Amino acid sequence: QVQLVESGGGLVQAGGSLRLSCAASTRIFNWYTWGWFRQAPGKEREFVAFVSRSDGSLYYADPVKGRFTLSRDNAKNTVYLQMNSLKPEDTAVYYCAAGSSAWSTSQDAYDYWGQGTQVTVSS
Repeated sequence: QVQLVESGGGLVQAGGSLRLSCAASTRIFNWYTWGWFRQAPGKEREFVAFVSRSDGSLYYADPVKGRFTLSRDNAKNTVYLQMNSLKPEDTAVYYCAAGSSAWSTSQDAYDYWGQGTQVTVSS
């Protein structure tokens, strides 16, 4: 079993930055594909980014390309989501997730989820 704990959410003005962290309990950190998803009020949960277990390749959803960066610190068993040039549309609860699929943007492919951290971007 894998336990995930997100942190780093908060309030920020449009154009600002935040870095989200997801600390994982697993000792086989790199075996998993790690993903970030978000869910805005009244909206369905949507994919944000993932890093593949296969080769560490990164993939981003179109709305965040060029603004968000997913990274891993293998020594700390932690994944990050650096969010720059934030927009009010980015306001959501952000979740990190882990799964065995090497390449998936679907939440159904992820087996373990964090509790979520709130990101609010004001205009």
